[in-house]
Amino acid sequence: MGQLLLITDDIQRGRRLLRDLGTRRPCHVHDLYDDAMPALDPALIVSDVEALTSEAIVRLRRTLAQLRDEGVPYLFLVHGNAARSEAQAQVLGATATAGVSQMLGALERLQGASIPAIVRMRAAEARQFFQHALFSGQPITPVLADAGTDLVVRAVCDTGIYDWVRAVQKFDDATHQHCLLVAALAAAFSGALGLRPTDRHHLTRAALLHDVGKVHVPIEILNKPGRLTHSETVVMRTHAECGHAMLVGAGFDDSLLAAVRSHHEMIDGTGYPDGLRGREIPDFVRLVTVCDVYGALIERRPYRTSMSGPDAYDILQSMTGQLDDDLIRAFKPVAVAFKPAS
Repeated sequence: MGQLLLITDDIQRGRRLLRDLGTRRPCHVHDLYDDAMPALDPALIVSDVEALTSEAIVRLRRTLAQLRDEGVPYLFLVHGNAARSEAQAQVLGATATAGVSQMLGALERLQGASIPAIVRMRAAEARQFFQHALFSGQPITPVLADAGTDLVVRAVCDTGIYDWVRAVQKFDDATHQHCLLVAALAAAFSGALGLRPTDRHHLTRAALLHDVGKVHVPIEILNKPGRLTHSETVVMRTHAECGHAMLVGAGFDDSLLAAVRSHHEMIDGTGYPDGLRGREIPDFVRLVTVCDVYGALIERRPYRTSMSGPDAYDILQSMTGQLDDDLIRAFKPVAVAFKPAS
């Protein structure tokens, strides 16, 4: 069990809190106004700051920046004005807020939410590779794509889909997050389907590259903190054709190229860019589309929170006539992984 770090503006009160908590987890109390940072790698962070002055906020932000790794849960204890505290907690990137009397229950929930260090490391490694090798605007080759795919498949095999997705969901870049998430879902889905390792690799590689055309979409549209206008949607939808054009002639097979171009096609003909219908959409593309839709639903967006696994699967089931019904049913074992044990 990893260490709990309590950051406080009153050492004695902080120690009393931990004593009353009675946790068996190793704990460290850090004085907010001590400029010397403790040498530790906490698995869970709690801030207990009663006097939330501007200096206190600056110090909290600096302490968190130095000691909080990606995926580490952070509980903000509320003192006084709840609305003001909630706003400050949001600015600081808190995972949750709670009053002192609610601390025990909140910590129990967050302890189940901590992401293992190996998963955070693997996710960061894949993100760096994806950003510099696959999404830098440089030509993408099958060799590069295979290297990125191996990173994702190995991570999902070693750490499981649930922890991997939670780690990727911490990324601030929506496109990197989405592609790594969909690739992991494809790796898990192909495993649930019992596909051979070569076929599993092939599907995961297609999922990893499915949105690569977004390098040609303006960043202000990609990262817009709200829903897109009609004209912005038209620009966003060019990414499928752009991605296909980027990869044609680069050594990729026709099935992968089809997945990149057609992953937004719907069986009823309402998709894009070509309005394909029914059997015009290959099974391989349908597999990627199911992962793409589910991935988008469980992602956090600027204009909405992430959807729970069961709720996202309900949406998939409601898309009868647009997605492949047999594949939706086959995807259920993957969706079940996103229902944490109570």
